Amino acid sequence: MSKQHSYVLGLNTYDHDVSACLLRDGAVAFAIAKERITRDKHASGFYKEVIDYCLDAEGITLDDVDLVVHNCYILPVPEMEDRLIYQDMPGFLTAEERLDATVHPYFRSQSSKVVSISHHLAHAYSAFAVSPFEDGAIMIVDGVGSYRSDVTEPYPDGDTASPLARESESYYRFSGKTLECLKKIWMEPDRGFFSDEFYNMPGLGALYSRASTYVFGDWNKCGELMGLAPYGRHGQIKSLMDITDNHLTVPRWTAELNRPYIADTGEKWDTSPSMRHWEDLAWRVQDDTEKVLLARAAWLRETTGAKNLCIAGGVALNCVANGRIAREAGFENVWIQPAAGDDGIAIGCAYYGWLEVLKQQRGFVMEHAYVGRSYSDEDVRTATQRSMVKVQTTAVKSSNIYAETAKLLADQKVIGWFQGRSEFGPRALGNRSLIADPRKPDMKDILNSRVKHRQPFRPFAPIVLEERADEVFEGRGDSPFMLMAKPVRPEWRDRIPAIVHVDGTARVQTVRESTNPTLYRLLKEFEALTGVPVLINTSFNIKGEPIVETPRDAMRCFLTTGIDHLVLHDTLVSKNGLHRIVGPLVGVYTDVGAVVMSNLRPA
Repeated sequence: MSKQHSYVLGLNTYDHDVSACLLRDGAVAFAIAKERITRDKHASGFYKEVIDYCLDAEGITLDDVDLVVHNCYILPVPEMEDRLIYQDMPGFLTAEERLDATVHPYFRSQSSKVVSISHHLAHAYSAFAVSPFEDGAIMIVDGVGSYRSDVTEPYPDGDTASPLARESESYYRFSGKTLECLKKIWMEPDRGFFSDEFYNMPGLGALYSRASTYVFGDWNKCGELMGLAPYGRHGQIKSLMDITDNHLTVPRWTAELNRPYIADTGEKWDTSPSMRHWEDLAWRVQDDTEKVLLARAAWLRETTGAKNLCIAGGVALNCVANGRIAREAGFENVWIQPAAGDDGIAIGCAYYGWLEVLKQQRGFVMEHAYVGRSYSDEDVRTATQRSMVKVQTTAVKSSNIYAETAKLLADQKVIGWFQGRSEFGPRALGNRSLIADPRKPDMKDILNSRVKHRQPFRPFAPIVLEERADEVFEGRGDSPFMLMAKPVRPEWRDRIPAIVHVDGTARVQTVRESTNPTLYRLLKEFEALTGVPVLINTSFNIKGEPIVETPRDAMRCFLTTGIDHLVLHDTLVSKNGLHRIVGPLVGVYTDVGAVVMSNLRPA
């Protein structure tokens, strides 16, 4: 029997946000981050789970895959895997995963159908290959990319960086499937404590991560830093970056900034006397970042004459900066794919394979992010009928789940909304979401106290009917992936206060009927009841956990938090009277909820 389809597998490997993307005939068939499977946020390590997920969802085996393209920003994957043979590096390969790795066909593969590419090249392909544009410019900015010695793409002559310099920024133009690198910004290695050179590197993304570490004790809390920035006072801390004539200078971090958050001291972050200082620093770093990115974007537009801009890399998740670029940089269109961070490297690897190695043509536009596998009504039934679930809940199929849910939302209920295929990327985009009414300001506090347990300064995002977005928010253009912050129009701020940040903006997701008909219909029903075409949308998870993937994950989160109702497809799940009795007995509101949790995990 002849082979029906051509398959390319892209992989982001070993360090944070391990992920896979499977292309079927040049279109994204499935994509997943390892954290959604293992429930370990930003999961690193071996990539067996993500490969198996994609192949199982497609119903194929490893033998059906025509090409594998992978990346690891630390070292080229072949060298990384050689080192893992003789070095114990549990952060990249745990003892439990070693056996899986050593017997896997892709581990240390010598096959010509397994290819390794460098980091910013993978980001670049993830940015333009699935964009709606035939031509344009590309901006890649992240914390750290590949060593110069490991870069697998041509870049401009005259570059004087050392072999051990790391990628920080890369700029390109593209036409069709042809990609040309215009400029790379390198970070030279710097002195530091053993293995902490990244903390001192003079790059835009590295500085932002450094500030995140300083304020929160975690380099990967850049989103929280962005949310804290509007609370800071302008100009209280001198600039930490300077860009003049398109040359960026990042001075060394000095001893004047001597009030880092150190978790092990027992100091509570929320009540720290350093809070005002941290707010001021967050403002400074965010303001510097926006200025640098706007200057870079202006240079890129002038250099290329392009009307369209694609952005990727971890800094592309800064929706405030993205909003300013879209409004002020002079491009007609700005597009950012939903997994702009390192999980999206899998997309870029896959499309490098499809376009550059297999010499195929572009033809797929990523209009939505719903590329996880489907879960059947039988999966839902199984999740709701498990013994420790059934005794605490009532599950009823609804003839009109949209109208029923809209009424519950209007009655100020918090809804867990589980529909269709999961989203790829760090944002919940309406298939694995917590939904609530934005009309009362205390809904933000309700969500935080019952479910999210986030810092009170962090805003919640709105979803809005695409055709009504310009009426509610300033700034033209849709924002389907929640990667653009827009000002809320003054006349709407008092109508939807729960989604308005302290600076008057919101991280908007526009909803189109053609790409998410279930979410669109829910918004229409809520609009019919209230006159408001907006809902709160936040990720279906608790603090410190990944977004839920399966019906069992959703049920577990529902039972162990204060979510009022759970919608699984067209089934409405509600807690009954026994939940108040049984729940505490199995510790559902404490860390000893292992009885429920183990009951809900897959066998």
